[in-house]
Amino acid sequence: MPKRDLTQPPPQAGSRIQQWKAFLLPKSQRVAEFLGWSGLTMAGNLLYGFLCLRILPVPEYAKFVVVFAIQGSLVVLMDIGITGSLVPLVADRVHDSQLIADFVASLRQLAHWLYAIVAPLTIVVYPFLVRNRHWSWRTVAFMVAVLLVSVWFARVGGAYGAVLILRRDRRRYYQIGMASSFGTLLLLLIFLACHWLNAYTAILINVSGIVFAGLACYFRSRHLLGVAGVPSRQKRAAIVQFALPSVPSILYFAMQGPLTILLINFFGRTAGVASVGALGRLGQAFGLLGGTFPVFIEPYFARLPRAKLRSHYFGTVAAATGFSLVIIALARLFPQVFLWILGPKYAGLRFEVFLAIIAGAMGTVGGLMATINGSRRFVYHWDNITRNLSTLALQIIFIWKVDLSSVRNVLWFGIATLVPSLIMQTVVAIYGITRGPRRITGLDHLSEQC
Repeated sequence: MPKRDLTQPPPQAGSRIQQWKAFLLPKSQRVAEFLGWSGLTMAGNLLYGFLCLRILPVPEYAKFVVVFAIQGSLVVLMDIGITGSLVPLVADRVHDSQLIADFVASLRQLAHWLYAIVAPLTIVVYPFLVRNRHWSWRTVAFMVAVLLVSVWFARVGGAYGAVLILRRDRRRYYQIGMASSFGTLLLLLIFLACHWLNAYTAILINVSGIVFAGLACYFRSRHLLGVAGVPSRQKRAAIVQFALPSVPSILYFAMQGPLTILLINFFGRTAGVASVGALGRLGQAFGLLGGTFPVFIEPYFARLPRAKLRSHYFGTVAAATGFSLVIIALARLFPQVFLWILGPKYAGLRFEVFLAIIAGAMGTVGGLMATINGSRRFVYHWDNITRNLSTLALQIIFIWKVDLSSVRNVLWFGIATLVPSLIMQTVVAIYGITRGPRRITGLDHLSEQC
């Protein structure tokens, strides 16, 4: 809200109410729209995941878990922060279709080069990662093919979905997500009714949703922009310059997402892989909150005047922390509710449920702070170096001293890994608010953004 001029008489109560209504009503409508569409999408995704969890035998579910754990890392490696540069670099010029199209074309060019690196690495490394599972070569080849296809279309959906958010075509963005979610759920139920459901069909159905969402975002963004983008060396340089300080952390933390799965895969049994994957599903309790980050949080903070940044930043983080603490308390007091969701095969994981929710909460708050820091260009080399070294030190200590064949110890490992990141995001926020953002050479329209 704008500050009142103290030389003028105070406004009447009625005018104050009108000001607050004008300020809050558009935002509440957007939030309600997001909760409606994304709530349904999240419900479909959760139901899909939990149906697979409860129906598939433990060895089959382990295959499902490993494929999509590795996929998450490959999507990050395919991007290394370049898609996240679109909103901060465009900033308030959201109506400049040619500018957005040119940035997207430059992003696409960089993505092609990255895929040429990631694809061969996947073909070589993935069989090594799963060698302890003793799966047949046909199974491993199927998984590699699935990864190559799904990673490409996940990147397409991420890059072109950002265009829909920039152009404020949120309703269509939500509709695409919901269509993908409920379409895959419907296919799953059909395959279940026909007794065709196994690890392979469950994986393929999930990938079909990723492909659909990627193509739908691509065609919709082309319609919204209406112009062909022209890649340029200047824009590629701006994207790389923005993303470069984060690249070491992104490469490092690309392995952190599936690291608990990989550790239990190496040191534990197949049942342990399935258990860690099942507990990871509980982290989706924070998915609705995390879904607001690219849709609302990033563009909102990218445009927010500097004078309002401090109070809005810490108020937003405090609200997310409070929500997370409520979920953690519920997991501690009523673990049986979460265990009922997982099903009888995982009924003995009472304390592990509590640990999984703590990890999910820490990841959500850290992700929120990373989103805000990125939107304001609080991205510094010293932050990434410190975070990586401290996290690596903790991980070495755990691997050296702790028995990681235990599901509980693997979960403690995941929690410890998140601590340096939370600390450094806080330090970066304080430094950025105090000292200002890192400047990007050649982008004059951003020089006064923050």
